[in-house]
Amino acid sequence: MKTSDFEYSLPDDLIARHPLAERGASRLLHVDGRCARLEDRGFNALPDLFLPGDLLVFNDTRVIKARLYGEKHSGGKVEALVERIVSDHEALLHIRASKSPKPGSVLLFAGAVQALVLGREGDLFRLAFDPARTVLEWLEHYGEMPLPPYLNRAAEAADDTRYQTVFARDPGAVAAPTAGLHFDEAMLVALREIGVASAFVTLHVGAGTFQPVRAENLAEHHMHSERYVIPEATVAAIAATRASGGRVGAVGTTSLRALESAARDGTLRPGGGETDLFITPGYHFNVVDRLVTNFHLPRSTLLMLVCAFGGMELLLRAYSHAVAEHYRFFSYGDAMLIERAG
Repeated sequence: MKTSDFEYSLPDDLIARHPLAERGASRLLHVDGRCARLEDRGFNALPDLFLPGDLLVFNDTRVIKARLYGEKHSGGKVEALVERIVSDHEALLHIRASKSPKPGSVLLFAGAVQALVLGREGDLFRLAFDPARTVLEWLEHYGEMPLPPYLNRAAEAADDTRYQTVFARDPGAVAAPTAGLHFDEAMLVALREIGVASAFVTLHVGAGTFQPVRAENLAEHHMHSERYVIPEATVAAIAATRASGGRVGAVGTTSLRALESAARDGTLRPGGGETDLFITPGYHFNVVDRLVTNFHLPRSTLLMLVCAFGGMELLLRAYSHAVAEHYRFFSYGDAMLIERAG
């Protein structure tokens, strides 16, 4: 299978660069992989598509203010994006500068935060931050919300809340689990009132989620790694849902990847670790029956995942339909509910 098989044409004006006034005001494209049917709905109609005894699994990661601007001792400008906090005072970062900073050099971010360059780890730089505060505390005071590059704008005050789910709990992501952005408290209550249960996983989304697949042969692509945790309560909730005949839905590709990563041998187990699971058409799904997701970038691993889940022909047809019907795309865009094919 080739990367070019997952290309589609998207007019620039369909990229949602700002969120709607209300989280639940987005549109919803219902994609039924079982009967190859598309249906246009509003996201506020989501409870109508669920039954008592169904389960929704959410990713409760919290986006950190991971983007920093600063300078080298020489005065050269530096733009940095924290990829992962590795301890209270150290982190791995993507750094953009006219010349890469060398080990032993000191960077100054926001005129206030000093960080020592310890060295390189692949494409990332390992930095030790001023121990007067933890990395997370420095970021909270001086960092910016790391909006996706395709939004092509600086973060605004409203993004501090809107690029964060209402159920975000565990800080560590540098990109939002965007399917969860559509859910407000009223929607969570409405689902609960009709008997739809909720459970949570944590997967700290990395910046690699935005990277296109550059290898034409999918087998040559090296998937980025992300940390995840599956609580015992979530495993129990899924088992209870299965026993009662309910359906397991994942809110977002991140929730799905966490669950499927923990069930690669067919049995879902609690715990956590690192996942580099690359889901492409032909993958056998062990846990998830339904997927709430946004529209994804052309040639991306996430587009490949949804094609694997709902059927490649149907999903590419759904994307063409969404373009024709002027759906809003990407992180602040509209949503899909996909029923698993087969």
